[in-house]
Amino acid sequence: MAVVVAMAVLGACQQWSGSEGSGSGAGGDEPPAATASSTRASGFGAVFLGVDECSSFGTTSFTEVACTSERAAARVVARRDGKVVEGPACPSTTDFVLHISESRPAYDEDGDGTVPQGYACMRKLAPPHPGDPGGGGGPRTIVGDCVYSTGKGEVRETSCDGKAKNEPEYEVTSAVGKRTECPASTALFVQLGGDDPVGCARPV
Repeated sequence: MAVVVAMAVLGACQQWSGSEGSGSGAGGDEPPAATASSTRASGFGAVFLGVDECSSFGTTSFTEVACTSERAAARVVARRDGKVVEGPACPSTTDFVLHISESRPAYDEDGDGTVPQGYACMRKLAPPHPGDPGGGGGPRTIVGDCVYSTGKGEVRETSCDGKAKNEPEYEVTSAVGKRTECPASTALFVQLGGDDPVGCARPV
C-alpha cells in the first residue's frame, strides 16, 4: 500500500507529494479488488457475507461458505454498504477488503431481489495475518507497521521481519493528531487517517 509521507528534516516539515489512499480508509492504496459472488445457499444469515460469516478464497471471486467448511478461508469482521471511499474505515487489523458488487440473485437478504453494493472487512482464519502490526500488508497502515521509500515521495508497507522483497526502512511507532505531537526522534511522518491521522516513524 502507498501512503503519503513527509520527512522531518532539522525540525522542518516538508510535505512530499504522493497518492492518497482511496479505499483503505486510513491512508493507503487498497489491495487489488476482488468481487464477491452473490451465489449462496440459504441458512448462512440474513445478509450476504454478514459479520462473522465466512468466504472462500478464489482468484477472481469469492463465495460465501459455512465457516465450518474446509473451503472457508476468511471471516467478515465488519460489513458496510456503499463504496469504500465513501464509508468508514475497516478495523485496524483487517487483512483485506472484499468488494461486493450490486447484483440481483435468486436469494437476497430482504426479499427485494437485490444485494446492494458494499464491502466486507475480512480477517483470515489462519495466519499469517498481513493486517497485524508489522505484517507487511492489509488495507491500513497502523502503529507497529514498517515501510520503505519508493523514491516517489511516498512509502509502501513491508513486513518488519525483513523477509519480504523490500527491506523495512522505518517503523511507525505512534499515531498522533498532529505532527508537533510526534517525539523528537521522528524521522518520517506517515499519513494514517482516522482520529489520529499522523504516524510518527523512526528508522529501523
